[in-house]
Amino acid sequence: MRLRALANFANNSLLLTAKTTTNRSKNHLSFRAPFFIRNHTMSGSDQSPSFSTPRMVVKKVLAKSQSEGDGAVVRRAIGISELRNLDPFLMLDDFSVSPPAGFPDHPHRGFETVTYVLRGGITHQDFAGHKGTIGVGDVQWMTAGRGIVHSEMPAGAARNNGLQLWINLARKDKMVEPRYQELLSKEIKQAEKDGVQVRVIAGETMGVSSPVYTRTPTFYFDFTLKPKAILHQSIPEGWTSFVYIIEGEGVFGSAHASAHHILVLGPGDGISVCNKSSELLRFVLIGGQPINEPVVQHGPFVMNTQAEIEQTIRDYHYGQNGFESAKSWSSQ
Repeated sequence: MRLRALANFANNSLLLTAKTTTNRSKNHLSFRAPFFIRNHTMSGSDQSPSFSTPRMVVKKVLAKSQSEGDGAVVRRAIGISELRNLDPFLMLDDFSVSPPAGFPDHPHRGFETVTYVLRGGITHQDFAGHKGTIGVGDVQWMTAGRGIVHSEMPAGAARNNGLQLWINLARKDKMVEPRYQELLSKEIKQAEKDGVQVRVIAGETMGVSSPVYTRTPTFYFDFTLKPKAILHQSIPEGWTSFVYIIEGEGVFGSAHASAHHILVLGPGDGISVCNKSSELLRFVLIGGQPINEPVVQHGPFVMNTQAEIEQTIRDYHYGQNGFESAKSWSSQ
């Protein structure tokens, strides 16, 4: 039964680890890390750029709707034929789900999922007994590591939507113990200046930092630009970076783009964005340090070799090496 479910899961090419959740309680595995520190100083402003080599858009892809999970709909931006992966990023989904649809019990190994709720809420359960709900503006950063089996279901009767990002882990980190980091909306640091507002989910910009620890060095910024506002944002050289537009339209470097497009940025040390429209422009700017290791993926399992994938399938089937509770657990 579980092998059949896993096969169905893997047939959807890059598969969705639907929307994660978690809520603070005495019994819940929660993690609060020190401020994320790195050797790059990142800044954002609407004054003169603090970078010397602007990044240009080298690829523009419209995220198209497709079915996922059990009756849910996602706009997949990374993990499609036009953009298979973007080291260290494996998948980006803009998801929408209403009851009775959702993402029932499914496993993960070898990477992290970041779930950011934009509307409604998502309720999460896993096989270690953790259960909770994240709501609008909340973030859950889940390290699947050596193995997680969980469900992710809509918390409200209306439409629930948000973003989920999959971030690969280096070989040395793929079998770490699972853990969660969560930020409630009120805990996410924000800054605003001259028509530019940012919510800092990971990393640091405009003088504010996130407490999230990223095993794979990553920044994740949610920007909103008022009409006519301009942003100049520095980005570490050599890091992979992209933009996903949530609403509105704007000019990114020299490229115009609108909602539901992903923009892959080329080399450089910063990006300039201008909102020339009369409406708000909202987008996420995400970047990460490439891992530069082989990626072998079978649905929700991401390892470095085919032999490791085969071992993972056996571990899941026989309930071993991190999946000991998988055979006896089901979500409620």
